[in-house]
Amino acid sequence: MKPVTLKQIAETLGISITTVSKALKDYPDVSKKTKALVKDLAQTLNYKPNSFAVNLRTKESKTIGLIVPEIVHHFFSSVIKGIISQAEKKGYLVITLQSNESYDLERKQIELLLNKRVDGILISLANQTADYNHLNAVMSNNTPLVMFDKIAKLVKCSKVLINDREAAYKATQHLIDTGCKKIAHFRGPLLPQNSIDRFLGYKKALIDNGITYDSSLVYILKDMSYEEGRFYAKKLVDEHEGVDGIFINTDLVAIGAITEFNSLKIKVPEDISVIGFSNWFMSSVISPSLTTINQPGFEIGKKAFKLLYKEINSKKNDKIINFKEVILDTQLVLRESTKS
Repeated sequence: MKPVTLKQIAETLGISITTVSKALKDYPDVSKKTKALVKDLAQTLNYKPNSFAVNLRTKESKTIGLIVPEIVHHFFSSVIKGIISQAEKKGYLVITLQSNESYDLERKQIELLLNKRVDGILISLANQTADYNHLNAVMSNNTPLVMFDKIAKLVKCSKVLINDREAAYKATQHLIDTGCKKIAHFRGPLLPQNSIDRFLGYKKALIDNGITYDSSLVYILKDMSYEEGRFYAKKLVDEHEGVDGIFINTDLVAIGAITEFNSLKIKVPEDISVIGFSNWFMSSVISPSLTTINQPGFEIGKKAFKLLYKEINSKKNDKIINFKEVILDTQLVLRESTKS
């Protein structure tokens, strides 16, 4: 069946198309009786507004694009929930795409979203992303862009993030305050800015406390997986003696490390203290439970959408878009994997 049109409703009721349109939109210059007749018939005929025509008229698609490295990751799933919770309130559909940490796929997804004429784009960069031409193309297209978590400092747009360097410093300082003197770091790949900043925070905490930085105690992980956590925990034990603390870039890796230490009969935190990052829900149920940095994913998602929505409205009203950088607080969550 062909979609029901305003013209069909108008002809059936013997009124003008303009009156039908106004009645469906509750214009005050249409009588209550006419509104009721129009709405009842529209419901009976299952009338649906032509969204394409509406989009052409309003120059809005009421959709936004969201690109994340991983959808199933605890942090990003929390961010997505935060974004959708706000988008639904404003009548926006969120097209969610996963880059799988691939620059090439991320670039193609940006092109796809621009071709779909989304009203704005939210993105957390893939680990492989070192070229930003595709992001600058978004800005050149005059499409609002907001980055979160894994960002590019060289791209001029609004951003929502935490102070990764400060949070990593806080985590490492906690290990030092509880008596650790030889502290390793399992870090992420070299490219993401948050991985760089967490490493720098770790290093600065050591130096500020008079502990010599030893590059051999820093392990660069590729996938940031549970399996890598187990592998590098074993590697650390085989290669170094006397390590009494580890700051690990994400909770999933930290849980893998604790699992490996348990299998090797190495006591946590008596023999070695472990601290993670993000406060994944599994960090509270592993034994011993994981001390970690709470990263407010849901709030990051909410803030990111609100910034994007504001910029979409500014563009619609031909106002200048003022880019903002929103930095949210983190908290140290004390559990059993570090000494009191």
